[in-house]
Order: sequence, then C-alpha cells, then structure tokens
Amino acid sequence: MGNLFITFEGIEGCGKSTQARLLVERLTFLNIPSILTMEPGGTEIGISIRHILLDARNRDLPPFAELLLYEADRAIHVEKLIKPALNAGKWVVCDRFSDATTAYQGYARGQDMQTVGLLNQMASRGILPGLTFLIDCPVEVGLARALKRNDHCGEQGQDRFEKEKRHFHVSVRQGYLSIARDNPERFIVVDGVLRVDELQEIIFSHIRPFLPKGTKTP
Repeated sequence: MGNLFITFEGIEGCGKSTQARLLVERLTFLNIPSILTMEPGGTEIGISIRHILLDARNRDLPPFAELLLYEADRAIHVEKLIKPALNAGKWVVCDRFSDATTAYQGYARGQDMQTVGLLNQMASRGILPGLTFLIDCPVEVGLARALKRNDHCGEQGQDRFEKEKRHFHVSVRQGYLSIARDNPERFIVVDGVLRVDELQEIIFSHIRPFLPKGTKTP
C-alpha cells in the first residue's frame, strides 16, 4: 500500500482542521493506515513552539524570528513524525505545512521570498505534499468563525494571528491563491463556505483516485 502526504491550508477559521480530521476518520474506517498532525505543534517540542507563536502577548515578536520558529517546528516535525510515518507506508494528513509559511510569513509579513523558500526546503528535507487542499473563504467569514471557536474552546490567549488587522488576513488569502495558481498539479481549491458535509464529500472525491485498488467506499 502506497503512502500519501496530504496537507490542508487556508486562512484562520476556514474549516481546514475539521476537514483534515474528518478525512483521517474516513481513511481509518477504510483501514488505510494514516495519521493526523498539524503545524505548528505536531511534536512535543512543537507544542511549546506553538504556544510561543500563538500567544497574543507576543505581539512584538520580530517577523524574522517568527519565521525561524516556524521552520524550527517544521524541522523537528519532519524528522520525528512525518518522515518516519511516510517511510512506514502511512498516509499523513497535516493541518498546515510549508505553504502556510509562504503565505503568512512571506506574502503577509513581507519576508524575503527567496529566504522563505530556502528555509522551507531545508526544514522539510525536500518533502512536499502530494496533494494540498486550499479551503478558501472570505476573510470576514473565517475570522468570525475563528473568534467564536476560540471563545468556545477557551483559547482566547492563543489568538495572536486572529488579532492581526484585516489587511494582514487579506494578504494571507491572496498569497494562498497565488501559491495555488503557481502549483495547479498539487493544489485543489475548495469553497470553505459550503456546509461541512458537502465540503467533506468534495474533498473525498479527489482522494478516491489515490485509494489502494480494491478499496470499497460507502
């Protein structure tokens, strides 16, 4: 059984985390060995890095330092979790990966794109997703969802990015769409405004061609 590295990308509150989780649940039901992970925070050390990056009190974190923290998280994540899982023949579904760094720290923060690209390549050890779902939705929709989620989950302190000005999130969204246009062989752009179940079915329709032969899907 072959492996597949799948990533979910999008602005805050687009619904990517939900869809990543639903996909892994469905793969597990089909007896396909798979893991669900995320960036930042996919490893024990990564959880500590995540708290630093998302802590709203760290508003004065320099953009280049922010970039390096994301890359450090990714280097650990790839070495300790993603690469071993792929080598073991498992499917890896990841909530954000290197495209997020290009969109957030490159397009929105204005860091040098060549530097971002080089650091992404080094931290990921050259590993690229075989398939990336960009869940696109208007900034106002995503932010409203994200803020509601944070209130519900008690994560008000871990909302540094949600507190960025609107133009920052617009830049992230435009950055993602630009990345998707430049990588049409890998990216699938889906409508994040759709109902969760509708979106789930659209996403899985793109997964079906990659399923092992003989896999029976309901």
